[in-house]
Amino acid sequence: MKKGLLIVFSGPSGVGKGTVRKQLFKNESLNLAYSISMTTRLPRKGEVDKQDYFFVTKEEFEEALKKDELLEHAQFIGNYYGTPKFYVEKLREEGKNVFLEIEVEGAKQVLDYYKDDPGVLSMFLVPPSLRDLENRIRGRRSEEESVIRQRLNKAKREMDLKKNYQFIILNDNVNRASEEISRIIELKLVAYHKEQELKK
Repeated sequence: MKKGLLIVFSGPSGVGKGTVRKQLFKNESLNLAYSISMTTRLPRKGEVDKQDYFFVTKEEFEEALKKDELLEHAQFIGNYYGTPKFYVEKLREEGKNVFLEIEVEGAKQVLDYYKDDPGVLSMFLVPPSLRDLENRIRGRRSEEESVIRQRLNKAKREMDLKKNYQFIILNDNVNRASEEISRIIELKLVAYHKEQELKK
């Protein structure tokens, strides 16, 4: 069985990463598997444990850190987020293309860890403008003004790091952005599998 890709997908808070991901996962030919992150934050309405996130206590997260079981981790607005190593590699060995939707801090750690792996693909989703991004974040109506301001400030810092990614994707339209990403994944997969064949 051919090993799958690791797709690192980032973008500022509110850019629509989750919406684009859901659209991509409708395309079964991409053979995507969602890399579930571990977090200490409480579930939002509709989120399910072991489906959207591994929801854990602060103590459980810190124990995983001590045991070096996380590929990356970050802290944001008082909560921990991280990616379990075993889960990512298990899925890749099964031939799945692992989709890691992740904050830029965590993405840097992942890309450093996998710097010599030709099966890693990194993409950064950008909004049409910062004003558009602010409208999206405010449109959620789920957070206090102080948290919204933190998210906006963080988004501006994150936008400066888009140069660290192989591809920058404009999210001006969910369907168009998803189609562009699908084509990139398909081309990368062909090249990666060819490389694996040559190594045999």
